[in-house]
This record gives sequence, C-alpha cells and structure tokens, in this order.
Amino acid sequence: MTSPSDESVSATQQALGELAADRADETALNTLANSEVVLPSAETGEEPDPQAVTLPVFQQEDGAQLVPVFTTPARMHQALPQIERYHLVPLGALAQGWPSEELSLTIDAGAPEAVTLSANGVRTLLSGSGPAA
Repeated sequence: MTSPSDESVSATQQALGELAADRADETALNTLANSEVVLPSAETGEEPDPQAVTLPVFQQEDGAQLVPVFTTPARMHQALPQIERYHLVPLGALAQGWPSEELSLTIDAGAPEAVTLSANGVRTLLSGSGPAA
C-alpha cells in the first residue's frame, strides 16, 4: 500500500481548513477534487481488483449514512483503529461515481478541519461544477 506524498497531503489538509471556513472556495475545492485520499477497506485475504473499490458505509446514531475518507493513513488509524487496509483513490473519481443520495462524504473525520458533504455537495463541489452543500 502506498501513501499520499507529504506535499499532496499538506495541500489537501490546507484545502480542508479553507473549506471549513468557506465552502465556496474554488481553489480549495479544485485542490480537493484533484487529490488522492485514503479510502478504508474492510477486505481481507487476496488482493481485490484494483479497479473495483467498495465504499465503506458507516451509520451514525441519527441514522445518517456516511463514507469516510482520509488525507493520510495515520488519520484513518486515529479515527478507525480497527481498519488496517485501505485504497488510495482520486477524490474527484469518487465524486463522479457517487452512488446514492443517502450517502454523505466525510473527509478526515475526527480532525479539526474535517469536512462533511451531502451527496449533492459531493457531486457538485468535487466535480468542479460550482458551489453547493
């Protein structure tokens, strides 16, 4: 498993901080859409098909469903210590194929600059088509 480069992680985390303050920050959105994120994987055993990833869906106490992604493996392990495997995926590619209106995306859950986007926000913000949340 590879990890994102320190330079890309720094840019992605900076973009998250900027988005936490201003959801319409186009530069930050573009940085995020073009970044690679760590997608937790519950898979064990043989190597899965690298072209097929299964989104990990977590249900919150209020019934909301979310998919967590992280900027680094370390942040993933802080939030989800039971998960050892992950995929490195382009965030923009996840946005383009977002499967459901019921799913939200949380980037760096548990971190001070964590950002959660609704399904509509994932599609519109991260696909580069303009502001929405």
